[in-house]
Amino acid sequence: MAKEIKNSPEQSAEVKQKEKEAKKDAMVLFLSNSEEREHFLSKDNRKLLSDPLNDENPITVQVLGICSALAITVQLEPAIVMAIAVVAVMAFSNMIISALRNLIPNRIRIIVQLIVVASLVALVDQILKAYAYDVSKQLSVFIGLIITNCIIMGRLEAFALGHGVYKSFLDGIGNAAGYGLILIIVAFIRELLGAGKLFGYEVLGHKAATLAESTGLYAFGYENNGLMLLSPMALIVVGILIWVQRSRNRKLIED
Repeated sequence: MAKEIKNSPEQSAEVKQKEKEAKKDAMVLFLSNSEEREHFLSKDNRKLLSDPLNDENPITVQVLGICSALAITVQLEPAIVMAIAVVAVMAFSNMIISALRNLIPNRIRIIVQLIVVASLVALVDQILKAYAYDVSKQLSVFIGLIITNCIIMGRLEAFALGHGVYKSFLDGIGNAAGYGLILIIVAFIRELLGAGKLFGYEVLGHKAATLAESTGLYAFGYENNGLMLLSPMALIVVGILIWVQRSRNRKLIED
């Protein structure tokens, strides 16, 4: 009969050490061992913040979240508030899902993600109603639609479920900031050219009944482009931004 081979004390200690390191790498609430060795503003961590602002922008490159870009970019103020709301929801939902990633059964992960995002959206909505009620009325149902924003759900699935809490937090901020940047640019162009205003203030001059009474550009016969206030123009502006980005970086052009 073959004799049972027993591990030596050195081998047992090595196995225990490996198990300990494995558990540490799978930590739920804190940074993993590999992340602890990495500087909190390392090159990889900075890329999580900067890449979505440019060559990995969720709207112009991944073509996600177009609906809100069409709906709430008539004025600059609601676009900025929407961008801030998405940053808050996305950053903290990424953190929560990453912290719980080893506890969530795979079969119900989408349900858990929706519950986390919905809870954060409800909190943001109540804060807006308390401190920015007029903007909350302008955004209306679109705040609630953050729950089904494909950018947020996509990052939870693609990143938060496979990375640590800190990296997921940075990824959430980066992608939400990239999304918000496009919203703000589109809203800036539409409100300026469509109404001649920014934040509701006249910046191109005052348009009166006659040229003699008008000021600024309106005194020279300038007219606001009413088409800019229509939803299809948001899509056209986004298309122009996509064209400009791909003309600068030819690698983004699909074959």
